[in-house]
Amino acid sequence: MASNGVVAPVASSQAQVVVDEQQPQQQPEKQLTAQISKLEIAEEKQQQQQEEQQPPHRSHDPQFNQKRSDPFQFGSRFLQEQDDVFEFNAWDHVETDDAYKEYAEQQYEMQRNAPVSDFDKHRFNSDPAKWWNQFYKNNTANFFKDRKWLQQEFPILDQVTSEGYGPCTLLEIGAGAGNTAFPILSKNKNPKLKLHACDFSKKAVEVMRSNEAYNTDQMQADVWDVAGDDLPPHLEENSVDVALMVFIFSALSPLQWKKAVENVYRVLKPGGEVCFRDYGRGDLAQVRFRKGRYLDENFYIRGDGTRVYFFEKDELADIWSGKLFTKDSEVEDASEPDIRFVIENLGVDRRLLVNRAKKLKMYRCWLQGRFRKPLPQQKE
Repeated sequence: MASNGVVAPVASSQAQVVVDEQQPQQQPEKQLTAQISKLEIAEEKQQQQQEEQQPPHRSHDPQFNQKRSDPFQFGSRFLQEQDDVFEFNAWDHVETDDAYKEYAEQQYEMQRNAPVSDFDKHRFNSDPAKWWNQFYKNNTANFFKDRKWLQQEFPILDQVTSEGYGPCTLLEIGAGAGNTAFPILSKNKNPKLKLHACDFSKKAVEVMRSNEAYNTDQMQADVWDVAGDDLPPHLEENSVDVALMVFIFSALSPLQWKKAVENVYRVLKPGGEVCFRDYGRGDLAQVRFRKGRYLDENFYIRGDGTRVYFFEKDELADIWSGKLFTKDSEVEDASEPDIRFVIENLGVDRRLLVNRAKKLKMYRCWLQGRFRKPLPQQKE
């Protein structure tokens, strides 16, 4: 009979064999789990790196949706061949495709062949203020839209409203319900800023004056027709530092352009500037017009009776530089004022807006510019 000393090692050896037989089954599972964990960590790091490398305008994260620094770049989300057009709500610098161009030309031809009657032309052109009064009367509950993009598009507004900037007279032409004026005042830190908000609609001026934010210490709202014979109330020649014209010039008839530009020139100080934004030719709003809305080339009447013009870039440059009026004058008149703005910037803002739910593409086109009244030594 074997002694306990002999038996014990045998039992221990058998136990070791059992353990060794179990290890090959357990080790691959542990190794696989470890590998999966490492892969997951690597994937997370890779995804994080991609997000960090993702340009802000391509990110869906709101914290990265920062505005551009140069307003005349008009965005930097470019649509490329490999992109899904319905990934974002908007794309910048997108030229219209061939299908849209063909559709637009068909629409223009249809519009020209079915113009507004001569009777209605006279009715809408004889008293445009009447239709704008009606517009503001009918839309008292929903016409105010806070133009939060103003300071981005026109950095001068940030400057003149900053603390310590000093005396500044700001004139908004075509102020409407105060979509521009009140947002500016809400951010203003310059106690020496005076804002004049003018519109040729009496109803619009009433709306501004009834706004709880209306304060005559810093804001004056008045009725004024930019294409009329007089300057704005309470303002003299060479008294305004900055004039704002946002979607207002398009409401004028081409016959009113010259007088309007002259009045803006008169009221601005030498060196003063115009901040301008309006509709460009080919904008979806123009292409959509149906029969009976065409007043003249690129000039239409809306369903509410208000008028709208769609500009070409070169056309605007000629208007504000004075070239258009020089071309139209066969004989130079020495008594005519020399109205020549310096075109500081003038750009076309083309955007493709997308309805991702309905898979619709909408081509928009706006023109934006800065026009400066030259100093005496800058005149030719």
